[in-house]
Amino acid sequence: MSHVNIGKIYAAPYQAMLEFAAKAAEAGADAGLSPLLVELVKVRASQLNGCAFCLRMHCADAVEAGETADRLAVLAGWWESQYFSPEEQAALQIAENVTIIGDPGRLADRGVAIDGVLTEKQIAAVTWLVVVINSWNRIAISSHYPVHA
Repeated sequence: MSHVNIGKIYAAPYQAMLEFAAKAAEAGADAGLSPLLVELVKVRASQLNGCAFCLRMHCADAVEAGETADRLAVLAGWWESQYFSPEEQAALQIAENVTIIGDPGRLADRGVAIDGVLTEKQIAAVTWLVVVINSWNRIAISSHYPVHA
């Protein structure tokens, strides 16, 4: 794959992505999602997609929102820990469902309830946030955004 920064070559779609991301963030706030839960969802989708650029950014944002090193360390196996609230677990399950939507064989049943834990508005907002981060992951990976120490 070539090393073309698609956002620099076509700025209008990139600008539309920024606006899309802002609208999804507004939905998350309107639904009462905590900034920490939002960042956890972004980190988990980015882990599944292997997007180093977004992982670095959203892990830092999660820490800024109050996340701990312990919880970030076990996020890739969140269902095996007792670190995450039922709301966070439901949101992480949505993140996995949407991110792995095209490969249902990879999608594990974590036994996590979503309905009754999150409201319809929260489910919709989390889903939009996951759609957005999956889009950003694809933009960053295909454009080969640099990630340096």
